[in-house]
Amino acid sequence: MQAVIMAAGKGSRLGDVTNDRPKCFLEIKGIKLIEYNIALLHANGIKDIVIVTGYMHKKIEELLRNIEGITFVYNPFYEFMNVLGSFFMACNTIKNDEDLIYMHADTLCAPEIFNEMFLAEGDMVLPVEFKSCDEEAMKVKTQNGKLVEISKQISCREGEGEFIGIAKISKEIILSLKTVTTKLMEQKVFNAYFEGAITELITEQKYNFEVLDTTDYFWGEIDFLEDYITVEQSIPQNLVDIAIRDRKEEKYFGKQTRR
Repeated sequence: MQAVIMAAGKGSRLGDVTNDRPKCFLEIKGIKLIEYNIALLHANGIKDIVIVTGYMHKKIEELLRNIEGITFVYNPFYEFMNVLGSFFMACNTIKNDEDLIYMHADTLCAPEIFNEMFLAEGDMVLPVEFKSCDEEAMKVKTQNGKLVEISKQISCREGEGEFIGIAKISKEIILSLKTVTTKLMEQKVFNAYFEGAITELITEQKYNFEVLDTTDYFWGEIDFLEDYITVEQSIPQNLVDIAIRDRKEEKYFGKQTRR
């Protein structure tokens, strides 16, 4: 099992908070967002981690430079691309013969969500909070428990819930995912979200997109200051404990590679 973490963005909607640090350096209970994500991966036995950096990339590389198994991929075009562009930059580093965990560095979730996703089967497993959504949410439509549409452009009336931005991707679909990602970049769709590639795969009608209901569990994406406050107030203690334990257990041996 391998993982990729999107950590290139500046977080400009957070205002002055990210003037002197990457967005993933925001701290909850004294622990950086990126550390929480790495700790969740380590807790599930995943050490092979690709981190796509951009804004203030050297700070991220310095913080994590001695953690075993981490590979950094720098996206120098992070200011001109959306998330799919960063995923494209990582495609040559992501292996085709291992399942993949996809994560955003600014998103935290309860260990229960991660554990259930880890065990679930499907070509792609997407955790979704079923709720009323606003225009900004990455909304989904489902049929018989399967994902049939995912987009911010789905109307708030039709959207059934919000994709939380974390997914498990089977090795059976990785090559196809890379192919459609490359196609969108060749078409210069640089403003595409990662979900644009998912949409391309849905239209092929060859794969099983499973939806995992997260409604009863904590998760939070930090885009605005109010998000930061909400996450800080509601983060579960078991997630904090996992991150604290990982800090203590991490040996910080070995060297990262950079591509």
